[in-house]
Amino acid sequence: MPPRRRAAASNAGQPTLSFGTQSRVSKPSTAPRHVGKNLEEPAASTASPTPEPQEVSNPHVAELAVRHQAAAAIQEPRSKEDQRALKLSKQDLNRYWKKEEQGRLAPQIHQKGLDVEEKILRHFDLSSQFGPCIGIARLKRWRRANRLNLNPPLEVLAVLLKNESVKERAHMDELLS
Repeated sequence: MPPRRRAAASNAGQPTLSFGTQSRVSKPSTAPRHVGKNLEEPAASTASPTPEPQEVSNPHVAELAVRHQAAAAIQEPRSKEDQRALKLSKQDLNRYWKKEEQGRLAPQIHQKGLDVEEKILRHFDLSSQFGPCIGIARLKRWRRANRLNLNPPLEVLAVLLKNESVKERAHMDELLS
């Protein structure tokens, strides 16, 4: 049963609401208050005796995790797809990329300085049909998409296996971290 309401006293015609000081909600202030003090004088130290814990961030933790994933993915035994990918030539990669570019409406002017391998990898990074690219090595993402029968391009695997200088992290992962 709901609690009973008090009957309104003679204040029924009160024009404004007044809740008093007991129900006031205010945010805690972290700035020192200088009410009635000279601002030129140094303020007394109001620091607490126990120092506040500072957030320690290591920007390379994600990079190390992705490198570890990529190293583990490379050490896996060679599969049929790996052998087929290693047989692909530079001309096969160029043909694949020209076919991909033909399906686009506009030329990619921001990729003019990149080589074909990096363009192929960035296209793979931005293809959401193969799963998320943030926080996972490219090779591990390709293998996962292949295991799930999502048919990732074999050319991407060829670029990842042939080039040791290729970054393991997706381009979007680097931009967002």
